[in-house]
Amino acid sequence: MHGVHIPAKVEYGMRALLELADSEEPITGDALARAQALPPKFLSSILNDLRRAGLVHSQRGMEGGYRLGRPAGEITAADVIRALDGPLAEVRGLRPEMTSYDGPAARLQDLWVATRASLRAVLEGVTLEDMVKGELPAPIADLVADPDSWVSRVR
Repeated sequence: MHGVHIPAKVEYGMRALLELADSEEPITGDALARAQALPPKFLSSILNDLRRAGLVHSQRGMEGGYRLGRPAGEITAADVIRALDGPLAEVRGLRPEMTSYDGPAARLQDLWVATRASLRAVLEGVTLEDMVKGELPAPIADLVADPDSWVSRVR
């Protein structure tokens, strides 16, 4: 297990959405790619996925480009991950509540459900607006402020 893996698709999507959240005007895909030094073709594919999920709208023409599909304060990091990468937590392709174990492993399902709940607490608790304003909600800001959060534990 590699822990929580955040694919480039999700990172790039978040970066593009944060650019849009910080802008009053629509922004073209090329301009978004330039602003965040992202590969334009890959970003175009990501923007299509975000459009299908309703997180962005695209507009053609002289005033064209992308804009958020709803207010930045209503789009969470979890929304973006789900749109681009699927469920927040899976066990062998199953949702945690769909797993079951016997004997000494009987409580393992509880661990997987709790893991998903902790991911939700962070990822559903932060919106694009929070990040653009630099004002993370207190529980998340507390996690960031804890020096232990910054220490990698690799064996």
